[in-house]
Amino acid sequence: MLRSILAVFTIVSVQAQAQIIGKWTTLDDTSGEPRSVIELTERSGKLFGKVAMIHSKPGEDPDPVCGKCASDDPRFQKKVIGMEILQELAKDGSAFAGGSILDPENGKVYRCKIWMEDNVLKVRGYWGPFYRTQSWVRLATRP
Repeated sequence: MLRSILAVFTIVSVQAQAQIIGKWTTLDDTSGEPRSVIELTERSGKLFGKVAMIHSKPGEDPDPVCGKCASDDPRFQKKVIGMEILQELAKDGSAFAGGSILDPENGKVYRCKIWMEDNVLKVRGYWGPFYRTQSWVRLATRP
């Protein structure tokens, strides 16, 4: 009986991760325009995300470095494209939490929680009692 319950839990957990693993387009909070593509992957049962692409606006550096990251952060002065910004998110009910997210634009690291809502990935960063939630959409793949 216990094995059956554990097997069902494992299948549900794997299915939830499978829904989230892949490439997601981040959207600007104000304009709704695409800002970047983040690739979510699984390692040792936890979720991680790296910047796969940046949608630069005219006049912006198309290949920026994280100059605002803390100097003791290993990502300081490293290129944002390829940078791991989501780290150590673990399954927490129907969400993934307990990890962190870096905002390379301001260099701040926030506690993070993500979950699916109507085929949109909700990404929430917490700083103390305050939080901001972004909506990410799955990157369309060509057949």
